[in-house]
Amino acid sequence: MKIQVLGSGCATCHKLFEITQQAIKELQLTHTVEYVTGDKGTQKIIELGSMSSPVLAINGKIAMVGFVPDVEKIKKLILDNLN
Repeated sequence: MKIQVLGSGCATCHKLFEITQQAIKELQLTHTVEYVTGDKGTQKIIELGSMSSPVLAINGKIAMVGFVPDVEKIKKLILDNLN
């Protein structure tokens, strides 16, 4: 499974990255979370079809747009996409 947090590098994007890492740890998974920021992050967001950030992408698809400071919601998104 490929998990990415995409954004500009702002505080909100970084917080989503931290919470996503926390969710992976709490689920006891060995997956890593890729943090793509700056121009590369913005370009990837546009390629995925979003006009907002931050984006949580799982397996190359948007799982969530915007910031939700709820680790349980992120854990559910990850589990729903676990192969």
